[in-house]
Amino acid sequence: MSLPRRTLLALAAASFADSAMAKPVRRVRVRMTTDLGVITLELRPDRAPITAANFLRYLDKGLWNGASFYRTVGPKNDHNPAGITVIQGGLDKDDAPLGLIAHETTKATGLLHTDGAISMARGAPGTAGADFFICLGANPALDYGGKRNPDGQGFAVFGRVIAGMDVVRAIHDRATRADGPDAYTAGQRLAEPVKITAVTRAG
Repeated sequence: MSLPRRTLLALAAASFADSAMAKPVRRVRVRMTTDLGVITLELRPDRAPITAANFLRYLDKGLWNGASFYRTVGPKNDHNPAGITVIQGGLDKDDAPLGLIAHETTKATGLLHTDGAISMARGAPGTAGADFFICLGANPALDYGGKRNPDGQGFAVFGRVIAGMDVVRAIHDRATRADGPDAYTAGQRLAEPVKITAVTRAG
């Protein structure tokens, strides 16, 4: 059954109005204050909606306040042949208070592990939650198809540092303990973790 022309025009006008009023997904800036200075992040919910939303849920609940950067990995202490250079932070717990999230690959998002990229730490795909890392330099081994993890799924980038890479480098240069909870992370734990005192939206 066909609709009258006037009805069709009205429906078209309503559809146009709805689309015009729909707000585009915006990039979100975040200010992370640490004991060594401020790191400003730009998150990409437009490209990695699940992962960015997860980080912001922790922010909105104040769960990042009091977290820390506790691990650094680089050529001097990396035990994986697919080498990387990163600092890792978060709650440093076995569980994620807000649950685990689905894995968004770099192939799906187009966000790569370039200098300053912020990405989620994980074991198997779909186990990320409350820990993240920031890249120093390009780390293609962490992208989809990279060799850092045997599964080849890579890690989930959801933003980048837009100011404060000097703070990131200062954290990476901190002294580490010779031991560790296991052979894989031996020599990677910071002797004195760098506290994250506050994480807030910056616009």
